[in-house]
Amino acid sequence: MNNGIKSRTALIIPAHNEAESLPLVLRRIPACIDEVVLVDNGSTDATAEVAIRYGARVVQEPVLGYGSACLAGIEALRPLPPEYIAFADGDGSDNHVELGELLKRMQVFGLDLVLAQRVPVKREALSLQQRFGNGLATSLIHLLWGGPYQDLGPMRIIRWEALQQLNMQDRNFGWTIEMQVKALQQGLRIMEVPLAYLPRIAGTSKISRTFSGVIRAGGKILWVIAREAWRDRRYVCQRLLRRRAKSRVMHSADAGAANT
Repeated sequence: MNNGIKSRTALIIPAHNEAESLPLVLRRIPACIDEVVLVDNGSTDATAEVAIRYGARVVQEPVLGYGSACLAGIEALRPLPPEYIAFADGDGSDNHVELGELLKRMQVFGLDLVLAQRVPVKREALSLQQRFGNGLATSLIHLLWGGPYQDLGPMRIIRWEALQQLNMQDRNFGWTIEMQVKALQQGLRIMEVPLAYLPRIAGTSKISRTFSGVIRAGGKILWVIAREAWRDRRYVCQRLLRRRAKSRVMHSADAGAANT
């Protein structure tokens, strides 16, 4: 464990009825994590009790929503903020052992945000809906803002000071994409690292395996992109115009080469 307050790293795990998966999840948290804050997001099982048993600090957030849970965890850390703050799910699909690798990349390269790009070890680890949604969303982000993203995976580490710049607001499905778009808008130093993504240990997904969940999550993700594009419309319009002009130049050059 790190002993200096300045370099302290905290991990926030939003959890809703994850009692069955938490023992393995919490056992594989690497030593570089100084504090685990599990946000019990309206669970009806023994999620909180299991987390306490394995040494996590439990914060209660009764208002359902992934973003609500993350915001509650951030507020719990505010009195003594860490230098780095990590986020990961509690269902066992994130490869928590690799948080050490993400933190190492951040420190060695002086980055502000490092994300795990999910590489499923089994095909079923990522549903077809998730693959399609990730591809569509990251393509739109690249078109409008550029950036290195290939995924919207939940596991990530961000500097506390950088997180404050983002003024995160979303309280449900738009949390991850809001962070990624705002990171580009703020000019953060970003890296995405391909890491193994595992099948969930227990239970069923509340979003990706249900039709209503997919529709709600997909709609929210597209809405966040549209909202941020509108807020950033001057930059986005200039970027699209530059891309169009560059495409015309390349097309003219190809046509000229074909005629010679």
